[in-house]
Parts: sequence; C-alpha cells; structure tokens
Amino acid sequence: MEEKDMKFGTKAIHAGVHPDTATGAIMTPIYQTSTYVQEGIGNHKGFAYSRTSNPTRDALEKSIAALENGKYGACFGSGLAAIDCVLKMLNPGDEIISTNDLYGGSYRLFKTIFEKYGLKFHFVDMANAENIEHYINDNTKLIWIESPTNPMMNIIDVAVCADIAKKHNLLLAVDNTFATPYLQLPLDLGADIVMHSVTKYIGGHSDVVMGALVCNDKQLADEMYRIQNSSGAVTAPMDSFLVLRGIKTLHLRMQRHCENGKAIAHFLKTQDKIENVYWPGFEDHPNHEIAKKQMTDFGGMISFSLKGNKLEDALEIVKKVRLFSLAESLGGVESLIGHPATMTHAAIPKEEREKSGVVDSLIRLSVGVEDAEDLINDLKQALN
Repeated sequence: MEEKDMKFGTKAIHAGVHPDTATGAIMTPIYQTSTYVQEGIGNHKGFAYSRTSNPTRDALEKSIAALENGKYGACFGSGLAAIDCVLKMLNPGDEIISTNDLYGGSYRLFKTIFEKYGLKFHFVDMANAENIEHYINDNTKLIWIESPTNPMMNIIDVAVCADIAKKHNLLLAVDNTFATPYLQLPLDLGADIVMHSVTKYIGGHSDVVMGALVCNDKQLADEMYRIQNSSGAVTAPMDSFLVLRGIKTLHLRMQRHCENGKAIAHFLKTQDKIENVYWPGFEDHPNHEIAKKQMTDFGGMISFSLKGNKLEDALEIVKKVRLFSLAESLGGVESLIGHPATMTHAAIPKEEREKSGVVDSLIRLSVGVEDAEDLINDLKQALN
C-alpha cells in the first residue's frame, strides 16, 4: 500500500520507516556517527556527513512529511530553529504578517533577532483573516500563523489565508504545533510550509527538544535543505529515534488528549471562580465553525482566566495542583499547567500581551492522557 492511501494511524506506524537492510531490525537504528566512509571521492551510499544527512534523521523527516501529506520534511534542533530557517529564506526589507496572539518565543525571535537584520513584522488580529489584506504591500513576502493560537486558542481560517497568500504571491507558513497533523492538515488547506515544535505532541513524552518543517514545493524544499545544512541547527540521531518511537502512538495519544480536554473544558465552565474558558470545542468560542471545518477534533490545550484578574490568585492555583505539573512546554503524556504572562509569553511586553487577552490571571493547561476524573479532582481542589 502506498503511503498516500494509508489512514492516519497506519501512517503513524509505517510511513517513512523500513526494516534495517543490514540486520532486519524493525526499528530504525540510531546511527550515532558523524561521518561515513566513502569508497572513493563522491562515491558513497548517500551519506557523507551527519550535519547534511543522517539515516535516523532521514527516516524521521520522511515520517513527519507523510503525516502532513507533504513531500519534503526537515528536522531541526528546536521549533525556533525551524522558524529561524523559514525567516532566513527572506531578505532585508521584506515584511511578514503574523497573528497578534503568538507564542512568546516566536515573537522574541521576530523582534529581537530578525528585526535588526531588516525584516519588518506586523502583528494582526486574524479572527477575520481578511484583515491581513490591509497590511500587504510590495515588500510583503510571508504570512505566519498559528491555529489554534498560543495561548488564547484563537482559530484562524487557514484556507482563507492561503487564498490571500496566493492572490498576492506570498508564502503562507502555519505553526501546526497545537493541532498536530492528527487534527489539522495545513498543506491540504493551501499552506506552503507547515512548522512543528516536535518537542510537543509529535514527540509526546517530554524527553526531546526538536522542530520540523514540511512543504510540497521542490524549490522551497531545496532552499530549506540548503539553510538546514548551512546553518547546522540539526537534530541528533538519538532524539530522532525517540521521536520516531513517539510518532507510533500519536493517534492514540491525541484521541485521549481530545477526550480529556473536552471533559476538563466543560468542568471549568461550571466553576464560579473562572471568568472565561478558551477551548475551540465550545459553540460560543470565536470561529468555532471554522475549527469544525478545518480540524477533526479540538485538542487538549485549554486556557482560562479568573474573575477579578488577580495575579496572586493565578499563582496560588498553579502552586496547589498535584497531578498537573507547573512547567514550560506542552503536549506530553503528563498534564502540565502554566502561567503565560510570566512563563511562555514573558518576552511579550505587558500592554501587547493584554491586547490579545494574555492577562495576569490567565492559566494554560496542557491536558495529558491520565484519567480525566483524577485531573478534574485535582483542579477542583486547587480552585476551592
């Protein structure tokens, strides 16, 4: 069966990986080597130096590309290294339009690294994707979006963004970290590049830091691989092996993340101390209908704010939980709790944060795959 004809769960287990030709090992070996012996100058078995390519990483890149219905995949030392690669495709004077609700690390990379090299960034409310049109000019080259966004769970219409990008001959890149390819396929919706912080759901076990890019265009892929090799921010063979192992249960984990997320979101809605719950599965969530159209389920990421909006109340709750661990990151099998204003989004100035809803009392949950009843009881005791 060809990979394009496989259902998602079958792809997760089989796509991109094959038994080792030397031994028949069913798991891709960890090729922990920096270089490869050549029979003659330029006469080798497809590998010359592990920064350029490594068999374990190659298998992972093929696997992630297949999950996204893409032709070309590249893995990097972190999600930010993957974003860095995309921005290096641009030139001084180019302009980028991004969402105003953006992961703090992406914002920091845009503003403190690439802005000084002559790139200009616009941060736009994309609840109505057509707002993008107002910021497009002759220098615009890239639209960068997340959906759902981090941490407000805003839904951006990927297909409309793709139509706008094509109309103006722009690139559209989608950070698909929160949704994963299990829930959303941006390339199928018209995006040019999909980015993942593989650290999160794709790795899934809080033991790897990694990023990935996937695309379908050969010219774009050639540039992606050129920058990957030239800048050298590649991922290691051992980490590649761990993610290959994680991918095999991605569909199973995501099913449980979604089930638990739904149960906890509905529980939080009933709590007197909570002002707002942000989860795309609610019918009154902004752009819920778009989420239904472009996603197969609503995921395990939830944010909520407290009545009174007091920082000390939020800090008290994140201290009192027992099963939820107070930690950066998300997407692992264990449930995590975070305070965006002082953790993941601390790099964004307070007035900019609050414009998009990242207030002092906002708490973000990465709902794991434990028993939902235990997680709800933990939140109940922390709230009460």
